[in-house]
Amino acid sequence: MLHTGGMLALMTSPTVSVLDLAPVVPVVVIEDAADAVPLARALVAGGLPAIEVTLRTPAALDAVRAIAAEVPGAMVGTGTVVTPEQVTASVAAGARFLVSPGWTDVLLDAMRASGVPFLPGVSTASEVVALLERGVREMKFFPAQAAGGTAYLKSLAGPLPQARFCPTGGIGPANAPDYLSLPNVGCVGGTWMLPADALAARDWARVEELARAAAGLRDAGGTCR
Repeated sequence: MLHTGGMLALMTSPTVSVLDLAPVVPVVVIEDAADAVPLARALVAGGLPAIEVTLRTPAALDAVRAIAAEVPGAMVGTGTVVTPEQVTASVAAGARFLVSPGWTDVLLDAMRASGVPFLPGVSTASEVVALLERGVREMKFFPAQAAGGTAYLKSLAGPLPQARFCPTGGIGPANAPDYLSLPNVGCVGGTWMLPADALAARDWARVEELARAAAGLRDAGGTCR
């Protein structure tokens, strides 16, 4: 399930897409940095190497540092990036990609200057067109289900076929294959392979099992390239 060629290319070239690594990007909220390495190892072992650590907790950047230093199979990035300062701190911590829930010109400039791949968030056609005007073709579609889901993305594919998306928000194992079957979707983001009870119990074997099932969703009809 692991897109080995994409992983190697991203390691050597910041221009290679995050969308090409695996069908699912786990969206991780880490409360305790001590959990970062075993959690990341479980996800990688399950076939999900691209890991988005959200900047929603004080432990997030320490978690990124630990994963970057100790889990060579992981391609760790940060999510919920909303300021240029967070861009700088993320890259300094070892983030290999950046994801934002939305974008402004200031934030976009900072992400572009970071030298690592990035996925600015969009939820409207106007935002997509504005990013295409700025030379950005790959985006996060958020909040996916609330913003129109697969029907909305299908509608965008006709007039804006050059845009590719990582939908995130309200996606689980039941509807992920529907998103992955769309020609303008490279991968999806989600949290379902990280149930709260498994994290609380530090049940990394269960996380690995759920990650493996998520990685297999590409075979259920997805088109992650």
